[in-house]
Amino acid sequence: MKWQGRRQSDNFERRGPGKGIAIGGIGTVVIIILGLLFGKDPSQLLNAIQDQSAGTQTEVSSGPQSEAEAFTRVVQADTEDVWNKIFRNHGEKYLEPTLVTFEGSVQSACGSASSAVGPFYCPGDSKIYIDLSFYDELQNKLNAGGDFAMAYVIAHEVGHHIQNLLGTNKILQEARGRISEAEYNKLSVKLELQADFYAGVWAHYQQQNNLLDDGDIEEALNAAHAIGDDKLQKQAQGYVVPDAFTHGTSAQRMKWFKKGYQTGDIKQGDTFNTTDL
Repeated sequence: MKWQGRRQSDNFERRGPGKGIAIGGIGTVVIIILGLLFGKDPSQLLNAIQDQSAGTQTEVSSGPQSEAEAFTRVVQADTEDVWNKIFRNHGEKYLEPTLVTFEGSVQSACGSASSAVGPFYCPGDSKIYIDLSFYDELQNKLNAGGDFAMAYVIAHEVGHHIQNLLGTNKILQEARGRISEAEYNKLSVKLELQADFYAGVWAHYQQQNNLLDDGDIEEALNAAHAIGDDKLQKQAQGYVVPDAFTHGTSAQRMKWFKKGYQTGDIKQGDTFNTTDL
């Protein structure tokens, strides 16, 4: 992805020590709960993971900017450009989310969380949270390297912000406690696949703007494949439990990202009213 020297988002907060890491370097190793990657309902994740030190990381810290931070802010800026344009074309105003980087643990409107939850979006404060050491996990633990794999992570979380703006998140909120866990998980899968689709829509416009390098889409698809529920369950326990899926299979995640990339049309991403997932 062509990102060096380009605009960085001002919708940004840095919390914690702010030591920073280089993209692809060896950063602080965090324990990734593989089944909870990329957009799991924050109210479930954050209530389960409490960190006493999270309350001390509420101040934005200063310090030199790392390469990973610069890259993250450029990607965030690109999502702002794309979604402002899409919303404007539909006669709506896009409310931009804030991206928060942290180290170790963080406090959000959804509760306190450690790096173990992976990147997440909190609808309570419209902020995306990411410990930049996750980039090392993506490359070294999940074998999904490349800068556009990282861009896909951010674009997916922005996809959850789009769902929040459009009211899609209410589908899960209203269903909580009224349906079985298996049925709720199916709705969660639909929500996650739609966020993958929105990430693909963003990639479509990146291609139109000549900002992609050769191999970028393959990097994103490889990342989508790496974090499919079936693949992660197989790696973790040696067998697959479809009723426990919350994000979709590798094939489904790749399919919906690719559909968003190929069409660039947000109307094609209604994962809730289709039987063809």
